Amino acid sequence: MPEASATTPAPLTRRSIFAQAWPIMLGQASIPLVGIVDTAVIGRTGDAVALAGVALGATIITLVFWTFGFLRMGMTGLTAQAQGSGDRSEVEALLLRALALGLGLGLLLLALSWPIREAALAIMSGTPEVDGEAAGYMQGRFFGAPAALAVYAINGWLLGLGRTREALALQIVMNLANMGLDIWFVWGMGLGAYGVGLGTACAEGIALALGLLLVGRVAGANVLAVIARTPLVLLADREKLARLFAVNRDIMIRTVALLILFTWFANAGARLGATTLAANHVLLQFVSFAAFILDAFAFTAEERIGSAVGQRDRPRFLRAIRLTTEFSLASGALLALAFMLLGGPVIDLLTTDPDVRQTARTFLPFAALIPLVGMPSWMLDGVFIGATRGTALRNAGVASTVLYIALDLGLRPFDNLGVWLAMTASYLLRAGGLAVYFPQLLREFDTRRPEDESRPT
Repeated sequence: MPEASATTPAPLTRRSIFAQAWPIMLGQASIPLVGIVDTAVIGRTGDAVALAGVALGATIITLVFWTFGFLRMGMTGLTAQAQGSGDRSEVEALLLRALALGLGLGLLLLALSWPIREAALAIMSGTPEVDGEAAGYMQGRFFGAPAALAVYAINGWLLGLGRTREALALQIVMNLANMGLDIWFVWGMGLGAYGVGLGTACAEGIALALGLLLVGRVAGANVLAVIARTPLVLLADREKLARLFAVNRDIMIRTVALLILFTWFANAGARLGATTLAANHVLLQFVSFAAFILDAFAFTAEERIGSAVGQRDRPRFLRAIRLTTEFSLASGALLALAFMLLGGPVIDLLTTDPDVRQTARTFLPFAALIPLVGMPSWMLDGVFIGATRGTALRNAGVASTVLYIALDLGLRPFDNLGVWLAMTASYLLRAGGLAVYFPQLLREFDTRRPEDESRPT
C-alpha cells in the first residue's frame, strides 16, 4: 500500500481540515441532489400519488439498507485506527472482511426482498394507490442491494485512510449515473416509480465496479492481488473478527433506532394524507442536503479522531474536535439562511402540485432550523464513530428514538406542526445523549486501548 500505508500524521490545521473535507462535501452534496432529481422527475409529472409512493418506498429502502450502514461507519473508525497505529496488513484485511460481509448481506436482502417489501408496506399507513407505487420503487432498488452494501464498505475504507478525493470520485460517478438513468427510465421509458428504483440500482452496480478500481489504485494492487497477499490466518483472526462484529453490532442497533425514527416521521406524514406526505418528503430534501454537507466535517472528524486514538495522542484528539466543529457551526448557519431565502423557489421547482407546494412552504422554517439544531448531533456522531465507542452511539440512538416517538404521540393533536416539532427536538435529544458520554471518553482516552470498549461482553 503506497500512500495509504503512511503512518506520519497529516497536519492538523484549518487548511488541512478543509482540504480533507471539501471533496467529502462535494460528494455528499451530490447525494441529496439525486433525491431532488428523483423527486423532480416524479413530481413534475403532476402525480402526487406517485411522488408519495417514491417518498414512502425510499423511506423503507433507507431503513432496510442503512440497517447495514455499519459497513461504512464502522469501517472508517477501525481503518483510521489501524492506519494510525501503523498496522498496514490489518488495513487491507479490514477491507476484505467488510467487502465479503457487504456482498453476502446484499445477496441475502435480494433473496428476501418480497417478504421484506410486503411486511414493510403492511406496517406503514399509505393508501393502496401509494403502496402500489412504493412497491414498484422498492422492487427496482432491491436489485442493487449487493452492490450498495459493498460500496458502503469501500467508501468507509477510503474515508478511514483520508482518501477523500477517491471517495469523491466514487460518489460523483454513482450519483451522475443515478440521475441520468432515473430520467431515462421515467421520462424516456415511462417506468414511473419502478424506473426511479431501477435507475438507482444500476448506478450502484456502476459504483461498485469503479470502487474496486479505486481500491486497487490506493492499495497498489488489484483486489485479487490484495486477497492473495493477505494471510488467511489474519482474515480469520478471532480477536479482530470479534472486535469488528462488536463495533458493527452496536452501530447497527444505533442505526436501526435512528432509521425507525425517520420511518416514524414518514409514517406520521402518511397518516395525514398523500399531500402532507409528499410535502414532508420535499422538505426532507432540504434536511438531507444539510445533513450531507455537515457530514463532510463529521466524516473528517471520524478519520482524524480515529487516527489520534490509534496514536494515543490526546492533544491531537481535542484539536480535531475543535477545528471540525468550527467549520460545522459556520456551515450550519449558512445553510439555515440559504434555506429561508431560497426555499420557496426550490419547492416550486420540485413539485407542480399547488397543495403540496403550499404545505411545504408552511413548514419550511422547520427545515431551515434543523442545520443549526442538528449540527451538534452530527458532529458528536463523528467523534464517537471515529473513536469506535459503539456503546455510547447505541444507547444515545435508542434513547433519542424512544423519546422522539413519545413526543410525537403527545403532539398528534397539532397535526403536521406536531410532526415537525418532534422531529426538530429529536436532534437535540440525540446530541444530549452523546454529550453525557463525552467526559467518560476523555477519561478513558489515556487509560484504555481503542479495542477495549468494543470487545464483546
